[in-house]
Amino acid sequence: MKKIEAIIKPFKLDQLKEAFAEIGLHGMTISEVKGYGRQKGHTEVYRGAEYVVDFIPKVKVEIVTTDDLVEKIIETVISAVSTGKIGDGKIFVLPIEEVVRVRTGEKGNEAI
Repeated sequence: MKKIEAIIKPFKLDQLKEAFAEIGLHGMTISEVKGYGRQKGHTEVYRGAEYVVDFIPKVKVEIVTTDDLVEKIIETVISAVSTGKIGDGKIFVLPIEEVVRVRTGEKGNEAI
């Protein structure tokens, strides 16, 4: 089992959700996060005052899946959210040792 974490631009979330539905993936966890990479933030003007926005709003999408679906999910994320511009995001793939469904006690792939 693997956990896929994708950090994406917030306005791309609906497109990603639709793309996941098309491949039959219906479960994910979403968190609103802030951060920066190579883009390093930007400057904005509010009521005549200029200030620096160090951390850019992003969305973190987390999916736990079986090993055989990892590549399909990665391809789906890239095709759904890529704009070709800096700040499109990152995808991380992590190993998962165990999954347990709280309600039933099911473990492993059955719990996903």
